Amino acid sequence: MTDVLSDKNMEAILSTLGEKSPKGVEKKRNVQAYDFKKALRFSQDQIRTLSRIHENFSRLLSSYFSAQLRTYVQVGVEVVAEISYHEFVDNVQKKSMLGVFEAAPLQGSMVMEFSPNVVHVMFDRLLGGQGHVLEKDSELTEIEISVIERVFAKALDCFQEAWLSVVKLSPELKEIEVNSQFLTTSPPNETVILVKLQTKIGNVEGVINICLPHVVLEQILPKLSAKHWLANQKKAIEAHEVIALEEKLHGTKMEIKAVLGQSMIEFGDFLNLKKGDVIRLDESYDSPVTLQVDNKLKFYAQPGVSKGRMAIQVTEVSAQGIFFNDE
Repeated sequence: MTDVLSDKNMEAILSTLGEKSPKGVEKKRNVQAYDFKKALRFSQDQIRTLSRIHENFSRLLSSYFSAQLRTYVQVGVEVVAEISYHEFVDNVQKKSMLGVFEAAPLQGSMVMEFSPNVVHVMFDRLLGGQGHVLEKDSELTEIEISVIERVFAKALDCFQEAWLSVVKLSPELKEIEVNSQFLTTSPPNETVILVKLQTKIGNVEGVINICLPHVVLEQILPKLSAKHWLANQKKAIEAHEVIALEEKLHGTKMEIKAVLGQSMIEFGDFLNLKKGDVIRLDESYDSPVTLQVDNKLKFYAQPGVSKGRMAIQVTEVSAQGIFFNDE
């Protein structure tokens, strides 16, 4: 039998549609406060690229400092982080030396900090000392500042080379500051990249910090990607290898010999040669001497004497030229 709803039942069902359903338990939402003053302006990819650039920079610094200070120097990237400019200034160590520099075509100033230990041991080594940290409360002298200023300038050459994989820069040291409170290169709330390089000179440890404002790097941010960096890194390595190869070739030793002349004799005459025998050469007495490089004719020369030793003076380049790839 089919059940049929009466009018009374229909009214009862429709009346329930207007009733509010019982309230369920509301879920608590975790709301985190967002500080718009500290909004991140660099992507993680850009941070990683900056880290790779300065890993290369740290290797170049290690080699340069080791040669200049005549001791083992190790420089390595410890931190690459995004902070505010006032945080950078507030954390500058007392008696650090600060090099303010620009790097065209980038617009604006950047800062490189040498911590007190780095400054003192560098100064001591450069003046012939053993590299001890000087325990003194006095301010840096003009002589100390002048000596370390040259180190800053040379360090910027390494900075330029490290950035070649991204952009060709022309770093230039603008001023040296010994009081961070006088730094006015950026507004306090400006976002900057802090690159912290842990530095060990002999047995002395210190820090080299680099402050790169966002406003300075803004125009090249699209280039600070892993894809762009890897593509250009190969080109930079190839260019670097060419320069290194040229430097090695400049120091390569080559055999050079001056040939007075030549002649043909029979083998029997050769076997009978003895002291006092004369062999006539094909050239006349006033003919130039041929100068051979690795047994290849490259120059003509005139024989003579210089400072009591036999010598030759180059008078002409041969028609074959001085290069070897044309033969």
